[in-house]
Amino acid sequence: MKRRQFITALGGGAALWPLVLRAQQPAIPLVGFLNSTSSVGYSPYVVRSQQAEQARRIGILMNRAADDTEGQAGIAAFQQALQQLGWNVGLDLRIDVRWGEDDVALERKYAAELVDLSPNIILASGTMSVAAVEGITRALPIVFVGVTDPAGAGFVDKLAKPGGNATGFMIFEFGFTAKWVELLKQIEPNIRRMAVIRLPDNPAAMAQFGAIQDAAEWLSVEISAVNARSSSEIERAIVALANSGNGGLIVTPSAGVSAHRDLIIKLAAQHRLPAVYGNRNNINSGGLIFYGPNRIDQFRRAAGYVDRVLKGEKPADLPVQAPTKYDLVINLKTAKALGLDLPASLIARADEVIE
Repeated sequence: MKRRQFITALGGGAALWPLVLRAQQPAIPLVGFLNSTSSVGYSPYVVRSQQAEQARRIGILMNRAADDTEGQAGIAAFQQALQQLGWNVGLDLRIDVRWGEDDVALERKYAAELVDLSPNIILASGTMSVAAVEGITRALPIVFVGVTDPAGAGFVDKLAKPGGNATGFMIFEFGFTAKWVELLKQIEPNIRRMAVIRLPDNPAAMAQFGAIQDAAEWLSVEISAVNARSSSEIERAIVALANSGNGGLIVTPSAGVSAHRDLIIKLAAQHRLPAVYGNRNNINSGGLIFYGPNRIDQFRRAAGYVDRVLKGEKPADLPVQAPTKYDLVINLKTAKALGLDLPASLIARADEVIE
């Protein structure tokens, strides 16, 4: 594999705050487990301890399904970072997780459940998760990850000075999405049409699509939207794109779109359509190329903000931060199956190459 950093960080972001270890309480046998059964929609860390009543409580609302490996990895990274900061799950900390699957009804239901548990703070993953919690209360502290436009969504007053009960980590700026269009043109210069697969209910979807349209116009590419409401709708749109010729796919990152991941990858291979994906997991499943921020890194950094809020600081005073790490991943096996001869310069810039 050839690896090197593809892009410098957008917007800059403060480094993780120094690790501050708190004194540990006497060890008491505890049981903590993560139940990832998606049918119940949540995964509580259950704590059995004489000190459970005194433990601080964190609610986590994820915008993914319970069996999503990247979501699970994010929570694991978050918990590990908290432990490095001196917190001990089961001793002085309890974590309750709900999986909203980027579904409006589920997000609202599980946001209400978490708020009813009276947590000290909520970690919300994705724009829809934050909106669900904010729709119930604006008094409870929130640290978010994976939000595209927190100011535009009304979660914060300003990025530098949030001013309310929420702060956290942007997943990217809208202008970043131009890179997806540029990558597809670099992969296949003859592309004239691109279909953008998106979840229309996501509050950030329209602004994201607008940024993609701006980039496409500059590159003389026709853009169309594919709403990921159903498998049949996605299949019809991809078949139509393939029949029109000189087409490519942009698969935006959201749990709703990821639910159709296998179908999208299958159809892209069947119709020999180059596709760029906003979720890293798609490449391991046979997708062609991923470019985007390292989402796991955001969960690690979020632990620093959660730690500071639990120790008395206010979200209103903690600036929203942009990603500091972006990854480019290429699946050469898929490129070969599609008959694509990728530029050597592109491969050399990749952080990871799957061969």
